[in-house]
Amino acid sequence: MNTHNHRHRNAHPDDQMFFCNQHLLLLQKAVDELCWLFNHGYSRHSSIKLVGDHHKLRQRQRVAIGRIACSEDNKNNRNNKCLKLSEIKNKHLIIDGFNLIITLESAVAGALLLQCCDGCIRDLASVHGTYRQVEETRSVIKLIGKTLAVFEPASVLWLFDKPVSNSGRLAQLVRKVAKKQHWNWQTDLLDNPDQTIKTSNKIAITSDSVILDSVEYWLNLTTYLVENCCQDAWLIDFS
Repeated sequence: MNTHNHRHRNAHPDDQMFFCNQHLLLLQKAVDELCWLFNHGYSRHSSIKLVGDHHKLRQRQRVAIGRIACSEDNKNNRNNKCLKLSEIKNKHLIIDGFNLIITLESAVAGALLLQCCDGCIRDLASVHGTYRQVEETRSVIKLIGKTLAVFEPASVLWLFDKPVSNSGRLAQLVRKVAKKQHWNWQTDLLDNPDQTIKTSNKIAITSDSVILDSVEYWLNLTTYLVENCCQDAWLIDFS
């Protein structure tokens, strides 16, 4: 990875080829087949392997269809629990920190985004045990904060994965930005933030499908911000 890519969370060098127009019809067919398998109770891992092998998909394409597809039951369940921004006034929010920030960093920097079957926008980035701040990190945090402030939540709790290197530095930056802007934010580093979000009575902000299937209510903030503030994002619609 070159120095430029360390400064930005920009597009993977293979994505222009793997997700070009000539492959989109094939990928859409693969997504449809994967949804069918999920609807009929087939396991996630074996379904992705079956569809991926059948269409000779590359690894990043397999990751993509796995993030895009879901069963109709999961789609309806997630949509029924999704709140509007206008409904968060005086409510308590809990944020899946890496999930939200990395997707928006990717959006601003021109990396590939996927409009998924459940209405979420997801990226193909992964942390791999280490997080590096990029030039867009601070501006993304400010964008999140200014948007939430308009809708006046009572509090915002950011959770970050403690085992990920530099998670403490990112949490510190979030607190620093919040203090300067007078936002009522807290941060916490946990070994398993996903489990805490799943069982919390706060409104979750995440696009993690496993978390979405467990929470009581959630807010699709990523999609709102990409659609309203990142109009130049590279977004492919598979919904």
